Amino acid sequence: MRSQRETWGATLVELAETNGDILVLDGDLANSTKADLFAEAHPARFIELGIAEQAMVGVAAGLASLGFVPWLSSFAVFLTHRSLDQIRLLVAQPGANVKIGAAYAGLLTGLTGKTHQDVQDLAIMRAMPGMTVLAPGDDIECAAMVRWATDIDGPVYLRLTRDPTPRLFDDTYEFAPGRVHRLREGRDAVLVSTGPQTSRCLAAASILATGGIDAGVVHIPSIKPVDGGAILTAARAVDLVVTVEEHSVIGGLGGLVAETVAVAGHGRLVRIGLEDCWGESAPNAFLLDRHGLSPERIADRVRRELGGSGRVASSTDEHNRGGDQ
Repeated sequence: MRSQRETWGATLVELAETNGDILVLDGDLANSTKADLFAEAHPARFIELGIAEQAMVGVAAGLASLGFVPWLSSFAVFLTHRSLDQIRLLVAQPGANVKIGAAYAGLLTGLTGKTHQDVQDLAIMRAMPGMTVLAPGDDIECAAMVRWATDIDGPVYLRLTRDPTPRLFDDTYEFAPGRVHRLREGRDAVLVSTGPQTSRCLAAASILATGGIDAGVVHIPSIKPVDGGAILTAARAVDLVVTVEEHSVIGGLGGLVAETVAVAGHGRLVRIGLEDCWGESAPNAFLLDRHGLSPERIADRVRRELGGSGRVASSTDEHNRGGDQ
């Protein structure tokens, strides 16, 4: 089991053995993003741009126009915030064949703190016309996404996390854009998540099962495009839908699911994530617990919403708790 950043670098090394068009452009973070694996294996196709992310995007767009397949390597926050104008004008609008390897996404970034944590990236990138937005749940799904993104023509944003996480899939996994994965069935509630947070939702569902609450788990690795019909099918099977993401509750996965189920008139949705706040420098376990993302905290929230059993709490109970709908 490898981290997603290691998987990204190793997969590009492998693909570049037979695809001479692959390039990696780095923003002076190769030893962190694991672009250094590519630099060592294919030094002539590794371009170090230094701390100049805006220029890096422009160079990538130019190289793409010449037929190359450039992958950008930097922390997510520097790409989606510092380089946003260049991504919008030079990549998304013309549909340039640039791939964005956004490392250190989310909260768990090795004690880097709020300056380096990106918990708004999904909201920003899914609002970008023409941009494919992917968030792998484990190293196997990550490798499959890197292969797929390299082969297709057009801009792709790949959200990569720092630390190794439990596996969701085996070696038979094949990535398909838009596909929604129902990893666990449940009759009382469904936990909808993306990226490595899905493994924590599976753990939360197991905790809930010990108390008689049957919670399903749905994994959404493709934020854009996405199979909205599959989300609705999962939502209609239960009374309570709970989105859980290592991201702001505004505009990310919770926003995506809310938009989808609202159109169908589904009644009950709770969003778990960062409540319109910045992160901070702290150990992983502390951050997950603080923002309600640990398995135990997820299970606690679902119990409260269900009134402690397999039923949805009344609207009066919800009002008294000040819950999020």
